[in-house]
Amino acid sequence: MLLKILKYVMAAAFIFAGTMHFVKPKFFLKIVPKWVPYPQWANWISGFFEIIFGVGLLFKATQSISAWGLIALLVAVFPANWYHYQMSRGTKAEKYTLARLPFQLLFIWWAYQYT
Repeated sequence: MLLKILKYVMAAAFIFAGTMHFVKPKFFLKIVPKWVPYPQWANWISGFFEIIFGVGLLFKATQSISAWGLIALLVAVFPANWYHYQMSRGTKAEKYTLARLPFQLLFIWWAYQYT
């Protein structure tokens, strides 16, 4: 039962985060590494897939593929989070951005529970 509740929490979190890529794009664009071509497109694509995979977690037929998609997405966006940490060094946000990095491993493990 707890795993089912956590699935809805995870789905809602990714749907919300994906939606925010479109609502507040400036926040996400500032953490896209400089070497990523077409940062606006990268933002839209990652937000789109967060929404799609979040919704996909909610249905038995698409749960496993969506979980694998979230795992791939979490791996793919790790460089942006690392870049964000590097940019925040020496600021108030440094502890937050550093603490977020290991949480990606937790999110990967969490998504794996639904494969």
